[in-house]
Amino acid sequence: MSPVDSEVALPSESVKEFFGSSFANMNRYAQMLADQGELRGLLGPRELPRLWPRHLLNCAAAEKFLPLGRNVTVADVGSGAGLPGVVLAIMRPDLQFYLIEPLARRSKWLEEVKQELQLKNVEVLRSRSQDLPPDQKFSAVTSRAVASLKKLVRISGKLVAPGGRMLAIKGEKAPQELAEAQEELMAAKLESAHIEEVPSLMDDSITRIIMATKRG
Repeated sequence: MSPVDSEVALPSESVKEFFGSSFANMNRYAQMLADQGELRGLLGPRELPRLWPRHLLNCAAAEKFLPLGRNVTVADVGSGAGLPGVVLAIMRPDLQFYLIEPLARRSKWLEEVKQELQLKNVEVLRSRSQDLPPDQKFSAVTSRAVASLKKLVRISGKLVAPGGRMLAIKGEKAPQELAEAQEELMAAKLESAHIEEVPSLMDDSITRIIMATKRG
């Protein structure tokens, strides 16, 4: 056990039950983040004690809002450490995930995670979302801590396929961001934008997800 391990709050039994068959891989991912996250500039030292509630569970809250059906593709914009892309890919092996990350060192990390966890449903795209081919569309586009909703819609709203969803994991300012991004949402043909709130299984925090659907 490394010195970092003692700093990471262990998941409760309810968390293990929540992840079910995906818990073993999720725990391996948590260990990789605990061992290398700070060293590689993916997480700050203050984040390690709350790795499970603040990061893994926070990301997992979006899983139930992903589209269902065959040939569903999910793009995670600004994937960074793999939050939420890797978390969701572990939980949903039936969906195809594309982790979009422009920085070489973070793309390298994502490739290592993919190999270590044997995530056959993941492809890492070293690119900015706005540089992808204009005809490349996805059933869902996820993001977390990338940019304000106004900017996020401008740079990644075009990636959402008609009828697809945008899922942006946000903090306490989600209502303000949603109110300020109405013009951008309309321009991107993203409708029925609203906030979903999901209580944490480990503390009293709440995950706020701004969800919108592409017209068409």
